[in-house]
Amino acid sequence: MSRSEHENPRQNVTFPTTRADGDDHAHGYLALPPGGSGPGVVVVQEWWGLTDHVVDVVDRFAAEGFVALAPDLYGGRTTHDGEEAARLLQQLPVDRAARDLAGAVDHLLGMPEVTSPAVGAVGFCMGGRFVLVLAAQQGGRIGAAVPWYGLAPAETDFSGLRAAVLGHFGEQDRSVPLEGVRATAEAIRAATGTEPEFHLYPAGHAFYNDERPGYDRGSAELAWGRTTAFLREHLPARSTS
Repeated sequence: MSRSEHENPRQNVTFPTTRADGDDHAHGYLALPPGGSGPGVVVVQEWWGLTDHVVDVVDRFAAEGFVALAPDLYGGRTTHDGEEAARLLQQLPVDRAARDLAGAVDHLLGMPEVTSPAVGAVGFCMGGRFVLVLAAQQGGRIGAAVPWYGLAPAETDFSGLRAAVLGHFGEQDRSVPLEGVRATAEAIRAATGTEPEFHLYPAGHAFYNDERPGYDRGSAELAWGRTTAFLREHLPARSTS
C-alpha cells in the first residue's frame, strides 16, 4: 500500500493492523538497543504527534536496553500548536488508535529481538490515557503499564488488566486533577485487587517533555529512573526451559 499522504520522515517501520476503514497497515518509529535485543516497549505519543521528542524518547529506551516502538497515531501529522493538537486528537478515531496500538503490541511480540513474553506500554498525556486503556484491553500481553500525567476514561473496565501499573503525575498539573488520580487508583484496585504505584511530583503538566515550558529536570529524571527499573522488573526474559 502507499504511505500516508501526511508521511512523517520519522517513520521507519510499517506493521500490520486491522482498521474499520480497510487500511491494513500502520507506521511508526522503532529503535533497537545496542545489544540488538531486549524487552519490548510500546511508546505512546502526546497529542502533538510523532515528534522529534517522541523519537528521542524511543531512542532513550533503546539506549536503556529495550526494543521500543512508537506507533504514529496521527498518520504522519505533527504540530506544536495547542489548538491544532486538540483538533488532531478530536479527529483521531478511538477504534483506529486502539487497533494501531494492538498492532504495535503484535509486532513487538513477533520480533525475534524482543526477549520478553509480554511488552511494556509507556505513554505521555494523551498517550498515558491510551496506555491504561490498552493494558485493560490486552490482558497478559502487557506486563507493565506506565502512564505519565494521563488518566483513562472514568468508564474504563479494568477487569482485564494484568499489567503492573506505575504512574507519574504533577502536583501542579491543572489538566490532571489529583482527585482523578485517586479515582483511577481506586478503580484499578477494585477491579483487579492490585495496588497501582502512583507517584506525585512537584511539577506541572508534561514535566518530562524537555521541549515544553513545563519541563522539570529533577522530576523528569526521578520518574525516568523509576520507569526503567519498573520495566526491567516486570518484563523478564522468556523462559528457555
